[in-house]
Amino acid sequence: MLKLGVNIDHVATVREARYRDRAQGEPDPVAAALLCEAAGCHGITAHLREDRRHIQDRDVFRLRESIRTRLNLELANVPEIVAIALKLKPDIICLVPERRQEVTTEGGLDVVKHRKALAVTRRKMNDAGIEVSLFIAPDVEQVEASAEIGAQFIELHTGQYAEHFHHKRERNAELRRLVDAATLAHRLSLRVNAGHGLNGENLPVLHLVPHLVELNIGHSIISRAMAVGLPKAVKETLGLLKGYRG
Repeated sequence: MLKLGVNIDHVATVREARYRDRAQGEPDPVAAALLCEAAGCHGITAHLREDRRHIQDRDVFRLRESIRTRLNLELANVPEIVAIALKLKPDIICLVPERRQEVTTEGGLDVVKHRKALAVTRRKMNDAGIEVSLFIAPDVEQVEASAEIGAQFIELHTGQYAEHFHHKRERNAELRRLVDAATLAHRLSLRVNAGHGLNGENLPVLHLVPHLVELNIGHSIISRAMAVGLPKAVKETLGLLKGYRG
């Protein structure tokens, strides 16, 4: 069964638009996470960024106390956030690149370039009982480097696939990259997640990518929730995952 992790960052984005630097505010990302769980999702994802543009420290600790599914903490490989993750003890972390000027995470982590530093963090997390995923582009070199440093998961960046979805030739090329990366990862004993830019239109075609364990989806679910409510938006997305054969 293909699992769904719901990214609740943009619930916090709306809150921070009005309640920045306040101890409370609405909407509450933790309450949203509980609604997602009740609707059947398999995990909650939150990205604690260095600039705290949406999710705040208090949010992740409340999530750890409140949710009953899998907590996936996205973070950059920087000492401050790594220390918080080790204290928080999520079920899994996903190491991502982070640039201050970007709206959301664009592009994959360069594991080849930062192999040594990522290996150190991987060991710290695993020693604390936390699984490690690396958010990477679907490139052979990045998959191989992820296996070499001992990660348990990779998360394939599907942004280029989503960006080119309406252009058949480019879409097929990106789909082939995802298929090849997932196949190689499976052969190297890496488990495979995927995410970025996925929505109701492009999800069904992604079923062609083998060995997927979980999809992490945020923006399209939160956007759809504005029209139909969060529980229904989650259930609709879960419906799109049915029939995946892996």
